[in-house]
Amino acid sequence: MSSRKLSLAIALAGLAACSRKSSPIQPAQVPAVPGYEVQLGREVFAHYCATCHGDAGAGDGFNAYNLDPHPRDLSDEGFQKTKTDAQLADTIRRGGAGVGLSSLKPPWGRTLTERQVGEVLLYVRSLKKAAP
Repeated sequence: MSSRKLSLAIALAGLAACSRKSSPIQPAQVPAVPGYEVQLGREVFAHYCATCHGDAGAGDGFNAYNLDPHPRDLSDEGFQKTKTDAQLADTIRRGGAGVGLSSLKPPWGRTLTERQVGEVLLYVRSLKKAAP
């Protein structure tokens, strides 16, 4: 069989396969795994935020003592209760100066994707101190 006839046979077979009625493909249901997203957020936080906020978000990172004002304790119950998710995400994106806080907190909106901002937000929310 010549290559032209072979190409035509393949094209016709492809058309026949496409024209068959088949049940629509259902997207795979991927269960939400908040723990996984929190872990991803922890990794981003460790890279970009822990230098100042510390590994546990207590505001005690190794650079914290060089800053005035010192970084906020993100695990503080009062802070966790008063800040909405939207406010925290906005602060992550725009930085301190962008939301009327210290200009020492850098903006990460051009560095992090929206998904990463959301993952960091989930991690920050997981930092709540246990009630005494």
